[in-house]
Amino acid sequence: MIGTNINRIRRAKNLTLSELAERAGVSKSYLSNIERNLNDNPSIQIVEKIAEVLKVEVVTLLGAENEPIITNNEWTEFISELKELGITKPDIDEYRVIFEFIKWKNKQDQQ
Repeated sequence: MIGTNINRIRRAKNLTLSELAERAGVSKSYLSNIERNLNDNPSIQIVEKIAEVLKVEVVTLLGAENEPIITNNEWTEFISELKELGITKPDIDEYRVIFEFIKWKNKQDQQ
């Protein structure tokens, strides 16, 4: 549920309920109700404000629970590592088959 995702991401970013509510321009009690899934249908405007403060896409808040949170900083570091290895954007398409195999193999190992 959206509230669970907001709570999980807020905590991962070390924000208090009060801090997020203030920065998003919503009342603390309203945000608390969303996080506790008492209000599981907040307006898209509220969700957009919360997503902006949390620096995530709206779909991340609407997405599946327990989905790993990857920050922009982590993506930036990942891209820097690829560049250091000499991997270019066109190379990624060539390596796609390898990535798909690794993904398949990991699934097989989990079963």
